[in-house]
Parts: sequence; structure tokens; C-alpha cells
Amino acid sequence: MTSPQPDGRSTVAVDEGPDAGRRLSSDERRRQILVAALAVFGARGYEGATTDEVARAAGVSQPYVVRLFGSKENLFLATIEDALAQLLAAFRAALVTGDADAALEEGITPEKAAAKRIGQAYVDLIEVRGLHQTLAHAYLLGSNPVIGAAARRGFAAVWRFFREEMGLDADDARAFLAEGMLISTMIGLRIVDDYGSDPQITELFRSCFPSELPHVLDVLPRGADRW
Repeated sequence: MTSPQPDGRSTVAVDEGPDAGRRLSSDERRRQILVAALAVFGARGYEGATTDEVARAAGVSQPYVVRLFGSKENLFLATIEDALAQLLAAFRAALVTGDADAALEEGITPEKAAAKRIGQAYVDLIEVRGLHQTLAHAYLLGSNPVIGAAARRGFAAVWRFFREEMGLDADDARAFLAEGMLISTMIGLRIVDDYGSDPQITELFRSCFPSELPHVLDVLPRGADRW
């Protein structure tokens, strides 16, 4: 989520807990900047975003961002790494937090129950503003010798998770990945603005989010949102 500044710009909300009044450590500032970078890169892409905009979103100075990360490229690489870490951590948490007996009571196998939880984890990450879109932007930069290599490693890591940790066969892994990319495309298009007015788009949303649609409609970025 974002909060407006007096000049109309937005900062990305960072939950600093009960000690919000204390001076933040460099690690905490780094976390704050990465939260902002996910939102800004997600909305603007690598070429469109600037370290100045990330700094404003984080509520810090642009020289401070450069001091911590060195360059926009380094910041984007760190943001990709952070997005992938959050994604895989959510998947792994969903994979191990299941009750086989409960799954059988629902009439599905433990494997299908795990797949359902991991799909839900992917949807839940929509709340991390810019996470899905930062990864999508990275996947379009394959020709960049540095960013492209990092993006390919991350994409391959997600595939390996589906194949080796989830135990999906290649066809099921492909289908899982394809649905995730569809959701990322819908986020990037900000096509939620057409929900309710376009019957086909409404149908698409109801198909993709059968049980959590109200929440998804609430957290998805809108066309008018800065990020």
C-alpha cells in the first residue's frame, strides 16, 4: 500500500512495528528501500524507474540509496533477488503446512491440497506491491548481460521448485507456471479496472480467483495508482 505526501507523491507503507520512532539500522533501511523498489520497479520497469523515485517512495534521500546499493542496476538485481526469495519462501511454507487427513476429508489428495495451498500463496503475494511485476519485468530483460542472467537463474529456480520440491511432472509444472504468468499479466495490465464492466474480464477474474475474489479486487493496483 502507499500513502500520499503533501506534494502528491506516494511513499510505500513500511510496517516498522512498535519501535517506529527509533533510528533504523542500515539493514532496516535496506529493507525499507527494497519494499519501495519492488513497488516502483513493478510499476515503471527497469528502464522507466529511477533511484530518485525509489528514494522518494522509501522516504529517504537518493544519495543514501546509491550509497547502499551503488547503482540502479545493483538495486534492481537486489530487488529481483528479494522478490524471488519471498516467492520461494511462501511456496515452501505452503508446501510444509498441510494436514494430510484434512486433505482427504476434503476429498482431494495431499498432493492436490499442497498445490492448492501454493497457488493460494502466489495469490496472497499480490499484497506485496510490485513483487509479481518486478519479476515479470526482469523476465523481459534476457538480452541484458547482467540482469538477464539473474532473471534466468531465478526463473529456473522456480521451475526446479515445481519439479523437485513439489514433485510435479513437467506438464503439471508448465500449467502451474502458465497460470502464474497469466495472473502476473493481469496485474500488470491493471485490468481489474474493467472488472464488472466487461463481461469477459469479469469472467476471467472469477475463473482465476474463485474463492478469494473480493480480497483480490481490494488489493490489486488500479490504473490510476502511482504503483
